[in-house]
Amino acid sequence: MKENKALKLMFFGAPGAGKGTQAEIAAERYSIPTISTGAILREAIAEKTELGKMAAGYVETGALVPDDLIVGIIRERLSEDDCKNGFILDGFPRTLAQARAFEETGIGLSLVIDIEVDDERIVERMSGRRVCAACGATYHTKYNPTADGVHCDECGGELTCRRDDDPEVVRHRLETYHEQTEPLRAFYEEKGILRVVIGQEKLDDTTALTVDAIESYLRGE
Repeated sequence: MKENKALKLMFFGAPGAGKGTQAEIAAERYSIPTISTGAILREAIAEKTELGKMAAGYVETGALVPDDLIVGIIRERLSEDDCKNGFILDGFPRTLAQARAFEETGIGLSLVIDIEVDDERIVERMSGRRVCAACGATYHTKYNPTADGVHCDECGGELTCRRDDDPEVVRHRLETYHEQTEPLRAFYEEKGILRVVIGQEKLDDTTALTVDAIESYLRGE
């Protein structure tokens, strides 16, 4: 890491804004792990840690795992050696309550990157996605169409549209994001660690802006 600065990073933005892709790129570039809330929860339950056993009771009944338990599991994971130079949080925090609880652990975040993309562009981007029912290859009706728009170029299988890519479902997810998660923007802005990246049409352009924001932090700017 440059200047031995720990990069404790979170990507912020609406579903479909591209934060997951940028997180993957940053994790590889800076050699730090991406900590997925869902993945570590499943891992803790599988390994039957004390917190995992407590979480299992909620998961098995379909109930939401309480914030304090989620925070405890995340704190446990971030104490491992691969996080000593930094980490990227994926899927956490989602609410102000979670953000405040995480702050109380004393771990905190050093940088939050907010990837801003207009809602209608997100609807277009996600509703245009198509998946091959046979081999799982992914396409897009506008950005990466197949030859005939109906069948997979790889295996000839029929293309399908996932239910969660339906325009109305996408709009509902965006409404939930604006109500529950967007208030985090002001929370981190007040702490002076929020940097805004405007999502571009081309992935490489968004990546360039994201890397510039991270490098600026590492330089102490």
